Amino acid sequence: MSQEQTLSIDAFHWHIGLLQNLDVGLVVLDQDHKIHLWNTFMANHSGRTDSEVREQDLFQLFPELPKDWFRRKLETVFMLRNRAFITWQERPYLFHFKPDRPITGKADHMYQNVTLIPLTSPDGTVRHVGVLIYDMTDAAMSHLDLEVANQELSRLSRTDRLTGLFNRGYWEECLEHEHDRFLRSGNTSSLIMLDIDHFKQINDTFGHPAGDEAIRRLAELIREHTRSTDTPGRYGGEEFGILLPDTPADRAEILAERLRKAAQNTVVVHEGERIQFTISLGIAEASGENGEHTGWLSRADEALYHSKQNGRNQTTIS
Repeated sequence: MSQEQTLSIDAFHWHIGLLQNLDVGLVVLDQDHKIHLWNTFMANHSGRTDSEVREQDLFQLFPELPKDWFRRKLETVFMLRNRAFITWQERPYLFHFKPDRPITGKADHMYQNVTLIPLTSPDGTVRHVGVLIYDMTDAAMSHLDLEVANQELSRLSRTDRLTGLFNRGYWEECLEHEHDRFLRSGNTSSLIMLDIDHFKQINDTFGHPAGDEAIRRLAELIREHTRSTDTPGRYGGEEFGILLPDTPADRAEILAERLRKAAQNTVVVHEGERIQFTISLGIAEASGENGEHTGWLSRADEALYHSKQNGRNQTTIS
């Protein structure tokens, strides 16, 4: 054997060694989807050796694969002789392998990016496709954790810390959007503004923590009595607002009265003290005469003020 032949054989073995020991999955398929190469990465994660899978139909060995979808991907590569890429965002994985890295222990599968490469034969034809499987679990979990963190930050930015309802800034944005929707569609909506009667006396008699407990309990009552389509928020201090889409004032009054009676019958216990309170409410139905959304809010506030002036613990419609 010549020195040139020896070098050629050595290079071949080096190439095979590199392919087998890549920290990336490598599968070579022919046009009948039979396996011609199955490297060590694939063997370790699938539990099937190269000798067990060689010349076997991929889809018969792995019936859980998305056969129709993956076949179309392969046929496109054979036909167009171009690479194709599949990201974990498009499909979390191709092969259902378990992750094996401590940092990603909370993932129940290996997230994968996949590259399909047309392999050109010496005669210029493409009879095989290389399938590269990249373990993207670390990157995927970091990305998903960041999404969760961003969602939580977004939630906190619009939530009142004491009550868990929307804070004033976000709630006013909702009020403006609902007013704009009313102007476009003409669908009736109502606004309820309410607050706790004689709230200063609660703070002065029982202390501010007790006042906070009364506010929290009222927020719970509001959540219990409103629909999923309603938008309640803490406007400030002991004052709250409730947006009621597609609701006329007389229907809003039914909710307001139920809430008023529930508050009247509620007892807040704080450090052994029993605290009772009432609420006053004002209702304003959306109107084209409001001008901007602030006009709608002013009308509801005026109705609330009227309830206060006429003895409290009552509901007034503007």
